[in-house]
Amino acid sequence: MKALTWHGKRDVRVEDVPDPRIEEPTDAIVRITSTAICGSDLHLYEVLGPYLKPGDILGHEPMGIVEEVGSGVTRLKKGDRVVIPFNISCGSCWMCERQLYAQCETTQVTSQGKGASLFGYTSLYGSIPGGQAEYLRVPQAQFGPITIPDSGPDERWLYLSDILPTAWQAVKYADTPPGGTLAVFGLGPVGQFSARIGRHLGAGRVIGLDLVPERLEMARRHGIEVLDVSQLDDVPGTLIDLVDGRGPDAVIDAVGMEAHGAPLGKMAQTAAGLLPDKLAQAMTDKAGVDRLVVLHAALKAVRRGGTVSISGVYGGEQDPMPLMEMFDRGIQLRMGQCHVRRWVDEIIPLLERDDDPLGVEDLRTHRLPLTDAPRAYEMFQKKEDGCVKVVLAP
Repeated sequence: MKALTWHGKRDVRVEDVPDPRIEEPTDAIVRITSTAICGSDLHLYEVLGPYLKPGDILGHEPMGIVEEVGSGVTRLKKGDRVVIPFNISCGSCWMCERQLYAQCETTQVTSQGKGASLFGYTSLYGSIPGGQAEYLRVPQAQFGPITIPDSGPDERWLYLSDILPTAWQAVKYADTPPGGTLAVFGLGPVGQFSARIGRHLGAGRVIGLDLVPERLEMARRHGIEVLDVSQLDDVPGTLIDLVDGRGPDAVIDAVGMEAHGAPLGKMAQTAAGLLPDKLAQAMTDKAGVDRLVVLHAALKAVRRGGTVSISGVYGGEQDPMPLMEMFDRGIQLRMGQCHVRRWVDEIIPLLERDDDPLGVEDLRTHRLPLTDAPRAYEMFQKKEDGCVKVVLAP
């Protein structure tokens, strides 16, 4: 089969690789019909290379048709249309019983001190082959895959794999009071959905912040108040002034470790990337520093007693935080990998509605064949051609 494989910093290639096969009774084989590029895939394209090896298959936002199931899988059959959550969870361990699926104890990568295994996401998370491919082996298929109706375009359902429940969790964690104000830093795919979900779940005012014109316009289309941060000298101060001199009740950081406008963090990430893999891994693990400009702005902008919800991925171990200010202002902080299956039952009824209340069919800007994936990665990273979200068709 053809699959997108990693070969180095900003070097991904579509190659012929062996077809996956059933290895465990709880496996399934899925023929991929659509698979998306996630913003966190760009971390692999850039700063997390030391945890990859040439030939690793990328991708963790796939859906498709079940081709084969192992003897331990009774809830799926050949021909079922399914979406595959990005984290691999068993559904029955101590963590899964508490709906903490991203911490599944059956698939935890304990050797790396990490939570549940992820598709296509480095040795830190199990080196499980990803879904930017024609076929995918799905471990723990007795629980993980989400069965969906046969009708409707793939884009109606595809985002259940990651970014839609990730945004839903971010909004739930933000806990904006009814009629209150929610600010969303970063209007990439997760930020777009976070802003829309925030409105849907009762925020009286949602303010989205970004610097990419196409992202700002997309959010504006969905009734979101937007701020172009490239035009602001003091982002936290502007938000505080806009919201009663106090600031938003809740703020979502949907950006993460590679924020623009953080030269020192970028310098540290670049330096680590120049080292041999073993040294780079040690530096990242013991002394990693993220670009924190967005997180610090979120912490300064939220009102006293408010909540900052982090959905953007961070990887640093030595990140400086303004703890005195956070403590004095009583800020609550919530974060973590999304527990995808925890939120699916709340989201699916909205996807079944004809009026598309979350606008899931107004997110993808580019649909390209899998063979064009290397160009798509470059375009997505450079934010060229109005690119907000890329869906690949194997």
